[in-house]
Amino acid sequence: MKYLLMLVVAGIGAVLPLQALINARLGQATSGAMFAAAVSFLVGTASLALLLVLMRPPLPGADQLGRLPPWIWLGGVIGAAYVAIATITVPRLGASALIALTVLGQLAGALVLDHFGVLHAPQAATPVRIAGAVLILVGALMIVQPWKN
Repeated sequence: MKYLLMLVVAGIGAVLPLQALINARLGQATSGAMFAAAVSFLVGTASLALLLVLMRPPLPGADQLGRLPPWIWLGGVIGAAYVAIATITVPRLGASALIALTVLGQLAGALVLDHFGVLHAPQAATPVRIAGAVLILVGALMIVQPWKN
């Protein structure tokens, strides 16, 4: 089961650059990147709503939602920011640079969040994990090649 989940995650990761390229093309063909990002989220919201209807999970009540801390809604804001930034930057940086920098940022952020146990049990930033992050940094630099014009 673990390997299947890893394969699914790698598969969705493989199509993220395509999502950014599709959104960028939509933005170029219409009103711009913000319109394309909004359409992407609208279609995604409709898709998830359909899944909710089909799967029929128990939904929380208004009272339960009202008791949630305000920061809990930031996940959607972060997702929207990523889609918007990806849509704007992929035509300028390219899909591989976008993904390399995204993975670098995700890994750096995840190491810090894990180390300090933000929203979960702490997992130390060991020298081996930090070395892995340095390798990702080197790989991202090799893909982006900021020293070239």
